[in-house]
Amino acid sequence: MATKARVMYDFAAEPGNNELTVNEGEIITITNPDVGGGWLEGRNIKGERGLVPTDYVEILPSDGKDQFSCGNSVADQAFLDSLSASTTQASSSAASSNHQVGSGNDPWSAWSASKSGNWESSEGWGAKPDGAGAQRNTNTPDNWDTAFGHPQAYQGPATGDDDDWDEDWDGPKSSSYFKDSESADTGGVQRGNSRASASSMKIPLNKFPGFAKPGTEQYLLAKQLAKPKEKIPIIVGDYGPMWVYPTSTFDCVVADPRKGSKMYGLKSYIEYQLTPTNTNRSVNHRYKHFDWLYERLLVKFGSAIPIPSLPDKQVTGRFEEEFIKMRMERLQSWMTRMCRHPVISESEVFQQFLNFRDEKEWKTGKRKAERDELAGVMIFSTMEPEAPDLDLVEIEQKCEAVGKFTKAMDDGVKELLTVGQEHWKRCTGPLPKEYQKIGKALQSLATVFSSSGYQGETDLNDAITEAGKTYEEIASLVAEQPKKDLHFLMECNHEYKGFLGCFPDIIGTHKGALEKVKESDKLVATSKITPQDKQNMVKRVSTMSYALQAEMNHFHSNRIYDYNSVIRLYLEQQVQFYETVSGRPRAFCMCSRRGFLVNHFDHVKLICL
Repeated sequence: MATKARVMYDFAAEPGNNELTVNEGEIITITNPDVGGGWLEGRNIKGERGLVPTDYVEILPSDGKDQFSCGNSVADQAFLDSLSASTTQASSSAASSNHQVGSGNDPWSAWSASKSGNWESSEGWGAKPDGAGAQRNTNTPDNWDTAFGHPQAYQGPATGDDDDWDEDWDGPKSSSYFKDSESADTGGVQRGNSRASASSMKIPLNKFPGFAKPGTEQYLLAKQLAKPKEKIPIIVGDYGPMWVYPTSTFDCVVADPRKGSKMYGLKSYIEYQLTPTNTNRSVNHRYKHFDWLYERLLVKFGSAIPIPSLPDKQVTGRFEEEFIKMRMERLQSWMTRMCRHPVISESEVFQQFLNFRDEKEWKTGKRKAERDELAGVMIFSTMEPEAPDLDLVEIEQKCEAVGKFTKAMDDGVKELLTVGQEHWKRCTGPLPKEYQKIGKALQSLATVFSSSGYQGETDLNDAITEAGKTYEEIASLVAEQPKKDLHFLMECNHEYKGFLGCFPDIIGTHKGALEKVKESDKLVATSKITPQDKQNMVKRVSTMSYALQAEMNHFHSNRIYDYNSVIRLYLEQQVQFYETVSGRPRAFCMCSRRGFLVNHFDHVKLICL
């Protein structure tokens, strides 16, 4: 019997892409569940066939009825099927390590709750995992950037992805320069809060070395830390602990979007050209490659360094010129941010992403990065502070200060985003319309006056008409102005919202480590650990504190630079805007033989002669 599936979200097909338009609640027949690349082939009740995202449907039982109690998406079912080949023990372990991250949850809620409990944890030793894995998409954007509909739900780098990655390597023959004519008017772009209804993102954490094991004790209680080849020194500068910055810095230019194809032309994608400024040698990457890099950086550094999410993946409207431009702009900001970080930019995985020379080198580097054991809390084992160990009181105070500041800044950034969004809507909606209404009303009044036949009012009518036209020009200026100033302020705040959304997990990791150290006396008393183990724990939690302080110093220096730049740009553009408005043609009219109406848009003055 043919497999049936129920559509969970509306999906509008891209023209010429062999896709099938489906609506929420519709029942389709799955004709090929394993097309690849997150797609399946289905047939609707009209007999029309086409490709549909796997995450937009859920399989129905053989009787064709909804299985609300345990309905799985096609992607989830495939994941479960892959687990069935393993032993029962491995299956239960993998299932327990899957977690869901909601796009609408406040990442600070758990931190605030634990803070009120005076840092006392109700969980037992080893119950709390390190928190870096939960950073993914905690900064899911609010309505400000939900103009482009559903993201495709991310399933994480699955165990069988190597083949998909290998066959998705697209040579020059499969790509062509993206042109305006290739933009599709789908008419199916979802608006508003449609992101909130997308599938939850599932990441099998047992795929990530260091995350499937217990939490901070993995690092704190390691009998002997292996001496890794990569060392991350921490020095003490004028403002406290800091990372060591490379002697020469570089950026990475993201440009030249190209439309490529795979599966014999059945599926299309956009590929971007990346050019590091220190080598000037370009490489090409798709969005899924950026997503892979994000996951690798999050897994490796997320316990110590905030890794903000990429711009969301989406299916509908992904080839529209406006969307491509916005995504490229945000990918550029993300890559620039990573290039500016002294630890991230010098890491092997980041350098390999930018400097691979051929397909073989890419695959080798990719698989090496996925087998990296120095991930999660073990990243602290690579850090070497050039300073004496800190005592627990000072460590706790430093952590508390970071928590207070980042929480307060998060609130401030969100408030500015909300106000900015409201102002944007007003500038592009009601306010220009008000100016247009005034302009039309003035011109209508001038038309009425001119019908009087009175010969002495020509100058007055002309002046009123010009004033009306000027108001209409001002309406256009007001509508366009947010793109010149508010856009950059909003983008900066959106970026920092992403950063700040990572800190609750980072702080949680540090607080968890402090709790373990506080419990060490009891563990020594019960002979569960030795006094030497306790000393090692204190030393290692001190290393974690130095890392946190070094990261905060980097964060503050970037924050000051970024906000200084963006606020200056905003104010300069605002001044230029008001100068332009006040410089519009002035409406002069003779009110009588004894007066003129002068300087209409600066001040209205009646000058009597």
